[in-house]
Parts: sequence; structure tokens; C-alpha cells
Amino acid sequence: MKRKRFSNLALACQLFAAAAGLSLAAQDRDPGQVTADQQKGNKADRELTQKIRKSVVSDKSLSISAHNVKIISRDGMVTLRGAVKSDDEKKSIEDKATEIAGQGKVTSELTVTGSGSR
Repeated sequence: MKRKRFSNLALACQLFAAAAGLSLAAQDRDPGQVTADQQKGNKADRELTQKIRKSVVSDKSLSISAHNVKIISRDGMVTLRGAVKSDDEKKSIEDKATEIAGQGKVTSELTVTGSGSR
């Protein structure tokens, strides 16, 4: 019970950070790049982001880096940003987002860093 409560709390904190445009890792940004602070405030986009985040965080085979990718929803379109440890993690997150948002509605800006360890 405590683990589930902690997991829900962690998810809520991540969603709040994403909605507030906060980042744990500073990255150079292209001025035209979609950022978390551009997340729409409408209920449908918030729920879409939440469903994808929950799917990613519940996959315990993914690294902490993968759990912390940015998921930005705007008008039903999803952008994924951040670094993951392997091509498998990248594909897994992209597949989860596509399954939830729909084919053709996900743009991946995920980058692979590291040796693929988890």
C-alpha cells in the first residue's frame, strides 16, 4: 500500500513539474522546440500526458532517465524529449505514447546516451 501511495505521489510530482515547466536536467534549447511550459492546460491534454506518464513510470524495466523523459501534449499531439539509456528504452517509450495517443500523433525527440545499462 505504501509503495502504491509513493508511486502515485511520485507521478503527481512529475506531472506538476512538467506542467510548471520545471526540469531536473538543464539542456540547451532550440527556440522553436516544444517545452514542458507549453503544455496545454485543457483537461484532455493533461489526461493524455498523465496516461502516458503512468504507462512509462509503471514499466520497472526502464531506467530512471527513461522514467523522467518530458511528455508534452498540445491539442492531442505528443512530444517526447529527454535522454534514455538504450535504443530499446527509446522504442518502448515511443510505443507506449503511440499506443495511448494514436498513430501519427507522437513526435520523438528522445536521445540515447550511455552504454545501455539499466
